Amino acid sequence: MEKRQYHLEMEAIFQTLPTDPVPRLLLHSCCGPCSTAVLEQLTPHFEIVLFYYNPCIAPQSEFEHRLQTQKQLLAQLKPQHPITLVVPPYDHSSYQRAVADAADTPEGGERCVRCIAERLEEAAKAALQYDCPWFTTTLSVSPHKNAPYLNACGERFAAQYHLSYLPSDFKKRGGYARSVALSGTYGLYRQDYCGCPQSLAEAIARREAKEKVVENTN
Repeated sequence: MEKRQYHLEMEAIFQTLPTDPVPRLLLHSCCGPCSTAVLEQLTPHFEIVLFYYNPCIAPQSEFEHRLQTQKQLLAQLKPQHPITLVVPPYDHSSYQRAVADAADTPEGGERCVRCIAERLEEAAKAALQYDCPWFTTTLSVSPHKNAPYLNACGERFAAQYHLSYLPSDFKKRGGYARSVALSGTYGLYRQDYCGCPQSLAEAIARREAKEKVVENTN
């Protein structure tokens, strides 16, 4: 079977969209830096409800730090069409329930699959609530995220909730590099772990190993 080119599918959809008025799209945002290049691509075509829903992030202070970074970005943007930020209350227990017996599985495994599915289903529900016929997520801008799974998951919930999922692989065409460059332009905090306690523990281990290497070379 031929591999789907999600970024090409997205660009083809752009050509079919009305321009007056533009449609509303709910964009699930994992963080400010990842949303930079994504918003740059989407705001010419959609009015956007930016849905910052990430109960996986721990501790809560990190959640708040990333939220402030998201707001910092929005304060600097001058989008072609409106962007409305929606932030549900922080509830880490939603993540804990979602991953339950898979909490100790490896990065990219069942834990991540369940975490992504939980966030995308909430995004689909929010799209209905905020009158957005379209929804998608910033997650595919990361080189560490599985675009085929993200799109299959989004399309599943789109069918379940009678919505349209915008296929995407935002890392393509230099999208990830663009997000890094824009983060520097806007002076954004870029975290060094995905968000959950497990990824935080891995990040701490990486930091400590790096410090040891530095100590041994001095």
